[in-house]
Amino acid sequence: MAFQRSQFQVLLALLISAALVTASACSKSSTTAPEETEVTQAVPTAVNADTNLDTGDSDSGKAMGLQTVHFPYDSFALDEESKGVLTSNAEILKGKDTLKVQIEGHCDQRGGIQYNIALGEKRANATKNYLVEMGIAADRVTTISFGKERPLDAGSSEEAYSKNRRANFVITSK
Repeated sequence: MAFQRSQFQVLLALLISAALVTASACSKSSTTAPEETEVTQAVPTAVNADTNLDTGDSDSGKAMGLQTVHFPYDSFALDEESKGVLTSNAEILKGKDTLKVQIEGHCDQRGGIQYNIALGEKRANATKNYLVEMGIAADRVTTISFGKERPLDAGSSEEAYSKNRRANFVITSK
């Protein structure tokens, strides 16, 4: 009986210690050093880390005439309309040889996250590859996929979905 009581006391002591460590680790300090405040203000937040208001994007119409390309449902194929838009975009890029862009691949809200990330990547790469075929240097164009995470239209109609299936051009360097 004494042996079991001893084990119980050790177990109880461990549980109390664990609770105290957890409670102290979760407590917040109410004071912040002035240096920390200044540093955190200089670092972009996750919300606007990839947003550069000085350069603009094609979704907003502020990308020096570059236009967004739209895709059919569940496809990364470029149709004739998309190729026409990309031909126009290539001419703009040829006329501004220092301009660099990032092509963002986007999807509508249907489908899984991983599937849409992959589809968005294929859309961005198809768009880039067409520009490279048109004579734009590959090192001037980067790609990224946002899948379904950044819809232009949050609606659930075909009209809303079609706005979200796109390749958006973001100017990264003038």
